[in-house]
Amino acid sequence: MPQRQSSGSLSRRTFLQAAGTAAAAFPLVSPAWIKAAEAPSERIRVAFIGTGNQGMLLLRNFLKFDLGDVVAVCDVNQGSYGYKEESHFYGREPAQQLVNEHYTKNRTKGTWKSCQAFTDFRDVLALPDVDAVFLVVPDHWHAAMTLLAAAAGKNIYCEKPASLHVVEGREMVNAVRKHKVLFQVGSHERSNPVSQFICEAVQAGRIGEVKKVITKVGYNNKVGPGPGWKPMPVPSTFDYETWLGPAPEAPYHVDRCLYRFRFNYDYSGGQITNFGAHCNDMAQWALGLDQSGPVEVECLDAKFLPEGSLFNTATETRFRCKYANGLELLCESGPEQVQVRFEGTDGWLQTGYKGTTASSPNLLEGLPQKNGTDGLDPHSRHMRAFVTSVKAGKEPAANVEVGHSSATLCHLANVAIRQFPKTGPGHVLKWDPKAERFSNDDDANAMLDVKWREPWQSVRG
Repeated sequence: MPQRQSSGSLSRRTFLQAAGTAAAAFPLVSPAWIKAAEAPSERIRVAFIGTGNQGMLLLRNFLKFDLGDVVAVCDVNQGSYGYKEESHFYGREPAQQLVNEHYTKNRTKGTWKSCQAFTDFRDVLALPDVDAVFLVVPDHWHAAMTLLAAAAGKNIYCEKPASLHVVEGREMVNAVRKHKVLFQVGSHERSNPVSQFICEAVQAGRIGEVKKVITKVGYNNKVGPGPGWKPMPVPSTFDYETWLGPAPEAPYHVDRCLYRFRFNYDYSGGQITNFGAHCNDMAQWALGLDQSGPVEVECLDAKFLPEGSLFNTATETRFRCKYANGLELLCESGPEQVQVRFEGTDGWLQTGYKGTTASSPNLLEGLPQKNGTDGLDPHSRHMRAFVTSVKAGKEPAANVEVGHSSATLCHLANVAIRQFPKTGPGHVLKWDPKAERFSNDDDANAMLDVKWREPWQSVRG
């Protein structure tokens, strides 16, 4: 099997020390987008950090539509089965093989030579010829990787949700703006022609004044071990310590990692941040509130697994958000057919994975296909939008503020949901979108952030 390669140009210790004082360490680094803007016809060189379930999907599509040169891949897993589907064999070596085989067969332009494979993402950030990184890793890694990538002058495509906690999301915004790099969150509905049509129709007033918005998040699609579960030996091909990274120390279990990370609050926010990062993003987008947020959040219902289960995110939930203009958003667990429904004074529109419907056929006149006229699926179109932004040096539509706002809505909901077993319904959290603080609950404010394990906490400065 191919061995891990390292650039050797910057040690991990040195990188962490530098990142802790990023302004001093990287004052003269020219952001890659500035260089790209000078020659927009050049192919950008990218690295994929995280080559699991979603990472391999994006990587395949990036190669299929020839969006640039993949020069490096990175993952803490050398290669294994056991992702979303047991038959999927993913990791850094399968990804490296995929890239090398693709370019060997299909290379027609550019100067690409070979794809390097790394275990540690800091080795990737030390590569001088990488214009952009795709961060397709568990949510608890998004902030730390973004802070370091921004300090290294790399443009960033970060999977949704942008962050794991509100405070670190704001730090991501600050780092991206400070170092003048481009950031696009992976909310690919922003590049779905159908979703664009629906949101633009609502903005244009085609259903009149919006009175209510309903969003749906799917039920949990995996089952983990219950109380009394036992730790498992760490596979020799898996760097579990690095996988944990800034998260709390915890014994290894196969269901803690890979695809199933999303069902543990140490690494993700359950289906609220998984599906919710799409549907709630669409809601705020259509309402023109995608760089703001609600003023009230209330959990109406929540169900959890028994205490001591490995999975601890809510299995079912309903919550409501109220905005300063009086409009309410209701989000609830349910079948995945519907993502978002807008109800107005002159009709309603709804869209989801099973199609788009409306109160009147004329509301759907001009509805495009989700793969458009060029055949690109929303994931690929979203990546192409990012590449185009990097080449032109222009801000992407799903920028860092948008990603932070949509993630924040989901995080506020999870704060209320996690309090629900103690508070029950009727406990309304008052939120200040500008201060990014609750005005009536200090316990809730304490849940807006978490201290990272060292050495990662020092990355935050």
